[in-house]
Amino acid sequence: MDATFAKGLQALEALAANPNLTGVTDLARHLGLTKSNAHRLLQTLVGCGYVRNVEQSGKYELTLKLWELGAAVVGRLDLKTISTEYMERLCQLSGETVHLSVLDGMEVIYLDKVDSPHPVRSYSRVGGRAPAYCVATGKALLGYASPALIDAISLELKPFTPYTVTTPNELRSELEKLRQVGYAVNRGEWRDGVCGIASPIWNAGGHVCAAIGLSGPADRFKARNLRQLAPSVVSVAQQISARLGYRPQEVGATGAELAAKAA
Repeated sequence: MDATFAKGLQALEALAANPNLTGVTDLARHLGLTKSNAHRLLQTLVGCGYVRNVEQSGKYELTLKLWELGAAVVGRLDLKTISTEYMERLCQLSGETVHLSVLDGMEVIYLDKVDSPHPVRSYSRVGGRAPAYCVATGKALLGYASPALIDAISLELKPFTPYTVTTPNELRSELEKLRQVGYAVNRGEWRDGVCGIASPIWNAGGHVCAAIGLSGPADRFKARNLRQLAPSVVSVAQQISARLGYRPQEVGATGAELAAKAA
């Protein structure tokens, strides 16, 4: 491990362990550094947003950034744990591969998956990434993302297959339809011949935090099949959302009702 990086982690640990404000001299002594090196280290951490210089005191303390990172990790672990039984059930009902995805910038990360029992199925790996605008779980997440992110992605649209959405108007139209019917569709836009359907998952704070979806070969995801699969996908997303503490202000449509809108 790089020595400077290691000292930075030790500095964060020292600041977290000290209930009082810490000065340069104290930190230098604790880490075995010169005062000038300790000062440079603290300034780097300040610049990264992990530490702040308490005005007029010459002392330093941690910001909440570490807590935010930890809370995000814990939130994902809870999400994964809660979602497991629903993912397995959805796989049994549909016979297709189930993905649980979260948004990371302009991409989705596959947080978990349950593989289809079919010998011919979609290939993916936990921890893998895909352009959010090309896959169903990504579209389900982008449907409730910030306008700034949608604008940024609209400038980066590029084709991966003949079916990829490549214009801002197309993308916004698909996201609007998602918000109307409760699910998004991938028509072979990331990998030719691999399609999918997904629905957003909401957390207790009323925000979309993840998406759950199915993927598989195009011949098993034709329009009729999608209409049959949609109620189950939407329903499972709603059940996971409820387990996470999501309580919509008004009673929403059931999975079947949402799917019927798109028929």
